[in-house]
Amino acid sequence: MKISLPWRQSLTALAILTSISVASPAQSPRHKPAEPAWAHAAWMNKSLSPDERADLVMKQLTLDQKIDLLHGQGMPGWGKAKANAYLGNGGAGFVLGIPELGIPFIQMSDAAYGVRSSAMNGRYSTALPSNLGAAASWDTESACEYGALIGRELRAQGYNMTLGGGVNITREPRNGRTFEYQGEDPILAGTLVGNRIKCEQAQHVIGDIKHFAVNDQESGRNEVDSIIDKRSLRETDLLAFEIGISVGDPAAVMCSYNAINGDYACENHYTLTDVLRNDWHFKGFVLSDWGGTHSVLKASKAGLDNEQPEENFYGDTYKKAVQDGKISEAELNEHVHRILRSEFAAGLVDDPIRKSVVDVEAGFETAQRIEEHSIVLLKNSSNLLPLDKDSIKSIAIIGDHADMGMISGGGSAQVDPPGGYNPVWLSHVWFPTSPLKSIIAKAPTAKVLFDSGADTASAAALAKQSDVAIVFVNQWTSEGEDLKSLSLPNNQDALISAVAAANPKTVVVLETGTAVTMPWLDQVGAVTEAWYSGSKGAQAVANVLFGDVNPSAKLPMTFPRSEADLPHPTVVQPPPGAQGPSPVMHNEDAKATFSVTYSEGLKVGYKWYDAEKKPVLFPFGFGLSYTTFTYSDLQVTPGSSTSVSFKITNSGSRAGTEIAEVYAALPAVTNEPPKRLVGWSKVKLAPGESKTVSVAIDPKYLSVFDVAADQWKLTPGGYTFMVGGSSQDLPLTKAISIN
Repeated sequence: MKISLPWRQSLTALAILTSISVASPAQSPRHKPAEPAWAHAAWMNKSLSPDERADLVMKQLTLDQKIDLLHGQGMPGWGKAKANAYLGNGGAGFVLGIPELGIPFIQMSDAAYGVRSSAMNGRYSTALPSNLGAAASWDTESACEYGALIGRELRAQGYNMTLGGGVNITREPRNGRTFEYQGEDPILAGTLVGNRIKCEQAQHVIGDIKHFAVNDQESGRNEVDSIIDKRSLRETDLLAFEIGISVGDPAAVMCSYNAINGDYACENHYTLTDVLRNDWHFKGFVLSDWGGTHSVLKASKAGLDNEQPEENFYGDTYKKAVQDGKISEAELNEHVHRILRSEFAAGLVDDPIRKSVVDVEAGFETAQRIEEHSIVLLKNSSNLLPLDKDSIKSIAIIGDHADMGMISGGGSAQVDPPGGYNPVWLSHVWFPTSPLKSIIAKAPTAKVLFDSGADTASAAALAKQSDVAIVFVNQWTSEGEDLKSLSLPNNQDALISAVAAANPKTVVVLETGTAVTMPWLDQVGAVTEAWYSGSKGAQAVANVLFGDVNPSAKLPMTFPRSEADLPHPTVVQPPPGAQGPSPVMHNEDAKATFSVTYSEGLKVGYKWYDAEKKPVLFPFGFGLSYTTFTYSDLQVTPGSSTSVSFKITNSGSRAGTEIAEVYAALPAVTNEPPKRLVGWSKVKLAPGESKTVSVAIDPKYLSVFDVAADQWKLTPGGYTFMVGGSSQDLPLTKAISIN
């Protein structure tokens, strides 16, 4: 960074931009510090648009200052970051600011389900339920709470950009990052991530949506070419991003590691320019995933604005390309403008970050409330749940770490647990939220005993002598590696079977990052899916098990019976002995070394199982309650926005919330899967209460993408609307004609 200011002015400017409070020795409480020279510059006029303000700044910039904005300065433990550590905030990376012009550093943190690397700053972060878990709430207000909390805690810790916002849809449930995303349906996923981003950016941080696009596997992610036809791409993976960007207006998009139809995602002209810029009119900037840049000329032309985490391509090499006339000044200025515009639009310039103390108790409350809305009740034979604390005399708590904590997802999403230490990369981390203690608190008069399950016979013996057995099982998943299977690891299936054989009143609590198979399902009395449950997961689970909270969540992804039922895309392996590209390739013609052809096309998730007539363990949209709901009086009114109305009645004996789902079958001529989700409504009802619900359907959700015309089209013909409690429980059906 090139700063030619007196040392005190330089330090003061740097302090403002990195949230360090610096006072002049001559300063007293009665005197305000002198305003910096840029305080009344033309670009500080808040009445101007972000684009106008960015253009005014650009007139002041040298070539070197422009190049500084195009790349990161490293991260702890990565390259030259050690020399620049005093400028960074200990997060995933940072971009230099321009202190003499009032343009702040961009301080980035991985913040998928909470602010990462807080321990490095001697700080604390709230761990929210995993993104997939929160998606089970189907709740836009919860998504907003989620984003707002992360935005506040980013600022408190000295960050002004999140690298969360994952929305890759679940084509392959064994993907190690499934827990970071929002499930298998693009409309649900895009709507939820958009509301998260909108409320995140309201805290004056840059919001990010990722990984753009078709990043559906982790194993070989740097080497794989994802082959998919344009119609399927636009109606599935890209539709989730399109909705998320439309709702949330993120200031940044992160391109992914993989190639898409032959070109790497971070130098893919079709996705970055034709779709993102020209079709969706995205105004923010595109940054690469860490080490996901492969070129200078091709990437710049395609629309990549910022290389992370360093400057292998977008530093001196980029500068020379400009000087040599290989990259025009106009092209360079487009990239710089987008970054500056994003800083103004997100509020980074007008509201600089100032470190503060995280509100721990408020974070706990938010995390617990979201988790309570996200726990899915999958089975409840003979109304085993909720447990009656007054009648139960003995409870067996069984499972690895169930006495101490609940597991979380790994990789760059990993939130540091309390205690001031930064976990080893890809280590298993349990948050100190104890199921044993929470259940003891709920049933203080019962005899509650713990067994780790390490010895199956011992666990079964404890279960046999108890009124009820609650088995906590876990499945760890992480960035960088995919699961070999959907089975529970470490002999946990056998543990559940043994416990259930000893006591049929066995409740299974799943702590997972994706779907799991359940060979023991018929043996147990009840099953709940708690996901990765965050800082207050145990308290939330206990509230559901004992009925203080009536579960309302629905699955955002299908749970298949076995891996044999999953789609099997065509994989072309690399030749023997061939090595894929390293994360950083100094090659303008870099190519992926193997490909995966998504031959299932439009048939993603429940659409695959519907089309192939494959039975499932639990369908998309499924979730039980402690009450029951009935549906009636379906009406469909076509128009510019088709309206679907119906009545829901709570036919049970206690208050509850129902997620009412609306699906549509398109005309046969479209060759679409049997049905698609087109809307939903979350309705709270007292016992016996009825409400009439109206759901407005976006015309795009009834349309197909016409590749020849390069646009969405509504096909004239017969449409069938279906309403109910899951993708396979749709008691209301009505056919209409749309012309």
